[in-house]
Amino acid sequence: MNDFTALPYRPCVGVMLVNSAGLVFVGKRIDTRPGTTEGDAWQMPQGGIDEGEDLRSAALRELHEETGVTETMVTLIAQTREELLYDLPDELMGKLWGGRYRGQRQHWVLARFTGKDADINLEAHDPPEFREWKWVAADQLPELIVPFKKRVYRAVVEEFRELI
Repeated sequence: MNDFTALPYRPCVGVMLVNSAGLVFVGKRIDTRPGTTEGDAWQMPQGGIDEGEDLRSAALRELHEETGVTETMVTLIAQTREELLYDLPDELMGKLWGGRYRGQRQHWVLARFTGKDADINLEAHDPPEFREWKWVAADQLPELIVPFKKRVYRAVVEEFRELI
């Protein structure tokens, strides 16, 4: 067994996109197997921060790539005070991201969606990240995500609760 504890965490940004009704965007990843725990999970938009990219730019880029939502369709409201870390489960350790990371260190941004549902385009980026999407209550988020990210989602919901 390899010792992955020496690996760094991948810098990442996540976006809690909230509509005017206070519901949160979630998508089902296209690269998971339907009918499995992972394949039935829903997640908020998120992704790696590129070298030299600031948090705001990374958040807006990831949001556009995964949802088609542009900067003109959102108002950025807040970001988490601290990074939130998670480790990959043993079965994914050494496999994702070329085996270079043990998990992710994430900053989260809260964004108010000012567009219309028709503006959401899961095929804005090739290849798409999500195969379907929906709006859900924030309190549902920890139950929808894969188990190893539940703690992070609980923290994001708690920190942004009053601003949603």
